[in-house]
Amino acid sequence: MNAEMIKESFNKMFKGKNVSQILPYETPQKSEKATKHFVANRKRISISGVQEKLSLVLDNSILRLTKKGEQGTFILKPIPRDLKKVSEVPANEHLTMQIASQVFGIETAENALVFFNDGTPAYLTKRFDVKADGTKRSKEDFASLAGKTRANAGANFKYSYSYEEAGMLLKKFVPAWRVEIEKYFKLLIFNYLLSNGDAHLKNFSLLEIESGDYLLSPAYDLINTHLHVDDSDFALDKGLFADNFKSDFCKIHNHAGKTDFTELARRLEISEKRTEKIMHCFLEKQEVISHLVKHSLLSESSKREYLLMYETKLN
Repeated sequence: MNAEMIKESFNKMFKGKNVSQILPYETPQKSEKATKHFVANRKRISISGVQEKLSLVLDNSILRLTKKGEQGTFILKPIPRDLKKVSEVPANEHLTMQIASQVFGIETAENALVFFNDGTPAYLTKRFDVKADGTKRSKEDFASLAGKTRANAGANFKYSYSYEEAGMLLKKFVPAWRVEIEKYFKLLIFNYLLSNGDAHLKNFSLLEIESGDYLLSPAYDLINTHLHVDDSDFALDKGLFADNFKSDFCKIHNHAGKTDFTELARRLEISEKRTEKIMHCFLEKQEVISHLVKHSLLSESSKREYLLMYETKLN
């Protein structure tokens, strides 16, 4: 997105409040003093994951690192390490999240791009599990719902499953599962088309609502991972199906096709009419996606690669 579009998404996140998009820190890679602050903050944040995540609060008009005992309301993800095109990770995640919400109407965690005082970008997202009064909503990721931990399932615990089995967790734990499972199915198609190969069990969650029931949480950690790592189409080891089903198309091309997703929808008890409607929405939006990608902060080569991956999967 160009500067105007990036500013627009930032203003939307803060509902027009006068908040600085510039963080009061130097980027950790360039400042030993900043690194010490960031290392101390990482000890306090409880969110797991490979990518560095830091806890922030809004203090008047400034976003700053949390202090001891403070409940953070925002998560900052600076440029990580040890990936291809590493400097483009924040722009990639912001772009992919914006495509999900703006183009396909997928409910996502509020997000924006912010910048260190030397102009280096970072990805910012608002915690949806923290209420306005600072108390927390109950949130359970799918690894917890499946009873999988590092202790009982090994280091690969969040990948050892199938998307069919993960969908069944919604049927088990969500009274209004028929609505939520369609949202889940739509998110699976989005992840596939936009090459998010790290949609593991901890990247899906249920969130408690006021009634005490649970619904699928807003989507988070949506990113075209294939720009940065040589990963596969699906994060979960079993892929789409619990029994390793593959359509004839998949056997020939080694990629899932419409038949595979149609079969998954059938197993998840989504009607044929609803399945067709969900799939059709992904065929109408190519020009809007192209516009957003071309106006993003990705390099020109990454823009071409991003769109080529999307168009290949779409075909």
